[in-house]
Amino acid sequence: MRIISYNVNGIRAAISKGFIEWLQYSNPDVICLQEIKASVDQVPHLDIEMAGYPYQYYFPATKKGYSGVAILSKIKPNNIVFGTGIEHMDFEGRNLRVDFDDLSVMSLYLPSGTNIDRLNHKFMFMDDFQNYINELKKEITNMVICGDYNICHKAIDIHDPIRNANVSGFLPQEREWLDRFLKNGFIDSFRFFNDQPDNYSWWSYRAGARGNNKGWRIDYCLVSETLKDKLKRAYILPDAKHSDHCPVVVEIE
Repeated sequence: MRIISYNVNGIRAAISKGFIEWLQYSNPDVICLQEIKASVDQVPHLDIEMAGYPYQYYFPATKKGYSGVAILSKIKPNNIVFGTGIEHMDFEGRNLRVDFDDLSVMSLYLPSGTNIDRLNHKFMFMDDFQNYINELKKEITNMVICGDYNICHKAIDIHDPIRNANVSGFLPQEREWLDRFLKNGFIDSFRFFNDQPDNYSWWSYRAGARGNNKGWRIDYCLVSETLKDKLKRAYILPDAKHSDHCPVVVEIE
């Protein structure tokens, strides 16, 4: 199974930049989208179906033009779960899960900490999400949690760790949370295969950051340790330019 995670920063904007044609060419089995910024009726379902994705699930935010996640699949899932059941997570459309025979795939959009209020909200979200996953693991053994975590795990994952040491997304508390989350039974699939620097998934639109590869790796496909022996490849697709993010991929036997 080939699974892609992609923060499209507005699915309609991404489509105007060739996203559907790219999707058809890339041909993943499942793609998890974040920040779709669209209601269900604003998405061209038929065009996406014609690209090979008859199974489409959308979980938009209550606020129009904000946040929202989606999963597009070639394979019919056995079960679809919209949200987590935790209100402060769900009204912003930040979590969607599909269950297949042998694994579950989740699209996650973790909040950013743009100001002190949002940073506090982010920390609350992180704690509640960890508790949610702890409970979910009791019934689902194999998970792939794809998404924009809005956290760089280590210094290798950010272009300038010194200057960004006090910036949300690279704060010690955020990095420690991600470290604990991984130690609690998950694998960073990209780092499982690649220990090289200068691999990023998001770049600011300012100051030519993408052209100069001054980026952050904040998008992940985290995989349950139970799937370790089935991991085949994991990589980043920086040449896909429908967003300020780029897709990240994991392949599982």
